[in-house]
Amino acid sequence: MLLDTASLYFRAYFGVPDSVKAPDGTPVNAVRGLLDFIARLVQDHRPDELVACMDADWRPQWRVELIPSYKAHRVAEETETGPDEEEIPDTLSPQVPVIEAVLDALGIARVGVAGYEADDVIGTLTGRAAGPVDIVTGDRDLYQLVDDARDVRVLYPLKGVGTLQVTDEAWLRSKYGVDGPGYADLALLRGDPSDGLPGVPGIGEKTAAKLLDAYGDLAGIMAAVDDPASRLTPAQRGRLDEARDYVAVAPKVVRVAADVPLPEFDPALPAEPRDPAALEALAARWGLGGSLERLLSTLRH
Repeated sequence: MLLDTASLYFRAYFGVPDSVKAPDGTPVNAVRGLLDFIARLVQDHRPDELVACMDADWRPQWRVELIPSYKAHRVAEETETGPDEEEIPDTLSPQVPVIEAVLDALGIARVGVAGYEADDVIGTLTGRAAGPVDIVTGDRDLYQLVDDARDVRVLYPLKGVGTLQVTDEAWLRSKYGVDGPGYADLALLRGDPSDGLPGVPGIGEKTAAKLLDAYGDLAGIMAAVDDPASRLTPAQRGRLDEARDYVAVAPKVVRVAADVPLPEFDPALPAEPRDPAALEALAARWGLGGSLERLLSTLRH
């Protein structure tokens, strides 16, 4: 089981009231909400291995160089030396180091790699996996990894993590008319305002799905632009022709990396905390109470 950790703690932050606080009055709603999410996921799905995948860089420079608008609307502060600062609620950002410390003390594998997003870590781990993979994310971008032949599916939270939409190829085809790899091409063509992806002007989701059905993939669609005998409408041909520069670079931005240089780590789900003393101190300092107890109890059973 691979967790898109930031996606889940954002959901926890907005789903759990900020009246949930540490003894000193600091909000810990994202921390406690995430611990409850993990407890529920482990209880319901019993994975042998679990990895909390992290955004070491939420807006990698190599993606920005290809498409400058990539996530540009989310930048709170540009930095000359390191990654840009992301605009996130001011009571969430102080909770992220607490989340990281708690996961480490528990012994739950936490993997982030400089220059890459959590999606890229998930893509690389999925490619390496021998057995079934469940990806837990509130980000539809990861639908591109769905692969029935390799038993890779996305669990998309609809209401907390108690109600998950199980996304497999049949679901993708019924909803979007594409398979996993086709979803990346669909997203690229229609664009995604939440990620600052412009898409091809005039090509919406339904048209993109029809073009992919007719021509197979992005390369097939672009070949049809150059084929006078193809059945593209003059408007579609013109729009795609004008968007060649975007279409040339967008696949590298939209598709998750499969070759992230991952550190050594142990993905096995811990039955007991790796550092009980540190965990006890964190629980007292941040008032983690029942959320932590429920997770520990779930891990033991």
